[in-house]
Amino acid sequence: MPLRLRLLSVMPLCALVGCATVKTRAPEPAVSEEAVTVSAPAARVDTVPVTAVELGAPPVAVEPRWVTAGVIEATLRAAEQVTGPASTSGRFWDVLLTPSQMGRSIVQRSTQLVGMRSLRKVSRAVPDDCSGFVRLAYRSAGIDLVAHGFLSGENAVSAIFRRAVEVGSVHHQPPRPGDLVFFRETYDRNRDGRRNDGMTHIGVVEGVDSHGTVTFIHRGGKGVARGRLNLSFPARHQLEQGGPVVNDFIRPAAKGSRAYLAGELFAAFASPEKL
Repeated sequence: MPLRLRLLSVMPLCALVGCATVKTRAPEPAVSEEAVTVSAPAARVDTVPVTAVELGAPPVAVEPRWVTAGVIEATLRAAEQVTGPASTSGRFWDVLLTPSQMGRSIVQRSTQLVGMRSLRKVSRAVPDDCSGFVRLAYRSAGIDLVAHGFLSGENAVSAIFRRAVEVGSVHHQPPRPGDLVFFRETYDRNRDGRRNDGMTHIGVVEGVDSHGTVTFIHRGGKGVARGRLNLSFPARHQLEQGGPVVNDFIRPAAKGSRAYLAGELFAAFASPEKL
């Protein structure tokens, strides 16, 4: 076979193997004229700790591994079954950090309601408060957050939190879009002047930026709006004078009591998958 045709027959496979590796390998010795087969390196599959792919986790140095195109494709397809299709841009493991289809539906509905002064314009089947907002958002994913009912004296936020605890969806890990976010003592529910009111506010996580600031959507005193929460700096409104806001005020000042930030009154997150 002429040398030019032999090279053309080898190049596609070489290019495929080269693109599938995570590190450029050293040039191979030139093949002899009798060689007619190019063997790809054997695939090695390593377990990746959960902490290495959690949202906001710093890159972890690992020993270079040769991974064939088939392994990458299989991994992406497996991740897609859990997370849905992901963008091809960004880090390789970003496919594991994208919100689930359920989460996307919840966030999409939540953003549609931003700016609404009253939920009565959307539905009279839910109360015009923070619990009514999250119920509307979760209905888009086929979830009724209060289907389990209420206990005597229980408010809607406490009832939803109780359900989340019972099914094991409550967590304190970096949240994903569509997660619920719970706050306590955001107002004096029993009007006794003390901070003993338990769970009093709830919202939906929209996203998390590179600094760990969570953007959430909630039904506040002025309607449906976005808020910010940063658990690395829970008692700071801004990181520095004139800098970006990392925590919004979520409880206004009252007689004998100062205003409180979202980071100070944060209670927990809950994932939608088990609810």
